[in-house]
Amino acid sequence: MIPAEITGHFQYLSPENLTTIPAEFNIIDMPSSPTSSSSLNYLNELINNNYSSSSNGQDVMMSNNSTSDEDHHHNHRQSIIILDERKQRRMLSNRESARRSRMRKQRHLDELWSQVIRLRNENNCLIDKLNSVLETQDNVLKENSKLKEEASDLRRLVCDLKSNKNNSF
Repeated sequence: MIPAEITGHFQYLSPENLTTIPAEFNIIDMPSSPTSSSSLNYLNELINNNYSSSSNGQDVMMSNNSTSDEDHHHNHRQSIIILDERKQRRMLSNRESARRSRMRKQRHLDELWSQVIRLRNENNCLIDKLNSVLETQDNVLKENSKLKEEASDLRRLVCDLKSNKNNSF
């Protein structure tokens, strides 16, 4: 780990987490500001003192130029690039999907409006037919009433004629 990475980690330590830090870090003697020059010196000392040998006593080289660090950073950058490409493709795919969805919604809305217009026209035609039928019914009822009156008048006339004929004999 390089000193800049360590200072980045110390910036995120909260007072509750201080108990989980190993005693060899000597947190009590650590400078208060993680970005101060004394803090960087302190962290360099930690690196040199605590990470110069591994648990089995062999020396471990901590260097910015090590291949494992370079590989790690390269792989990390590649991962980020791949993730960014995936994110871009996903965003593009989502935009395209949203555009298609809006188009489907618009088509559906257009179909509904044309259905409304067709149904209103059909409704107007049915109202016109109904009015025509009602008018015809009214005329038929009037004519029927007239015919009943005429039939009644004719019955009376026939009765009168029969009664006059019977009176004449």
